Amino acid sequence: MRFDSRAQYQSGDSNWGGYVAQGSFTKITGSWTEPHVVCRSNNDKFAPWVGLDGWGSRTVEQAGVQTDCSSGSPVRTAWYEMFPSPPVYWQDPVSEGDSMTASVTSDGAGGYTLALTDNTKGWTESVKKTVQANSVSAEAIIESPNQAYPNIDSVRFTQVAVDGKSMDALAPQALTSGGYTPGPLHNGSFTMQPGNPQTGNPQPGNPQPGNPQPGNPQPGNPYPQPGNPYPQPGNAYPQPGNPYPQPGNPYPQPGNAYPRPGNPYPLPGNPYAPQH
Repeated sequence: MRFDSRAQYQSGDSNWGGYVAQGSFTKITGSWTEPHVVCRSNNDKFAPWVGLDGWGSRTVEQAGVQTDCSSGSPVRTAWYEMFPSPPVYWQDPVSEGDSMTASVTSDGAGGYTLALTDNTKGWTESVKKTVQANSVSAEAIIESPNQAYPNIDSVRFTQVAVDGKSMDALAPQALTSGGYTPGPLHNGSFTMQPGNPQTGNPQPGNPQPGNPQPGNPQPGNPYPQPGNPYPQPGNAYPQPGNPYPQPGNPYPQPGNAYPRPGNPYPLPGNPYAPQH
């Protein structure tokens, strides 16, 4: 899997979500907790990571944990990447709830040390690589390379530091990705959570006005399930004996228009995610 380190920023939604500081830096370190993930389709995948370079350049040095839903269930794999070279995967186990710490360090002469530690399980991987990089940024990010995020409750980053300073001091840019929005950055900590998606493309957890059902689907309780009706009272769908979808009984209902033209859901190969 290739993470799109070029991270094109379009209409308020980026391939990257989190914080990016622009400038020439030699080290970034940061920690996060592996979140609860519910796969919505076999196309879903995403990764939290930290790295140097890549915002406006064609090189990036990064380390993190990928969650892949191609098997139908979330599978986590530790990895690093020296883009444009492909990612390299470590075989150490990673589980939901694990505390992870990643760092990328430059020696200023094209050499990089990339390290990843599972603080919960007690393993560390480290590798030294070389690349002719541009040194333009430092970032703490979540990313879905195909913009097909699974349902994520939240991702909490902590102790994000660049060249020994809390990332706050660098006035970094906040990025939204796939409807997941970074909360305030304070002392190197912030939380990625379902936020305000682009108009015309609602996201799980925070649909548009007229389709008000924040928190549905909920992690571990994907829509629809008995006892978790959608949407709110007064527009009760699904109804017993009328599960969604059924031929001749399409959803939406008047005043609650979803799907939208050009973004039908569900269709094979068209996961629920922003379209560019």
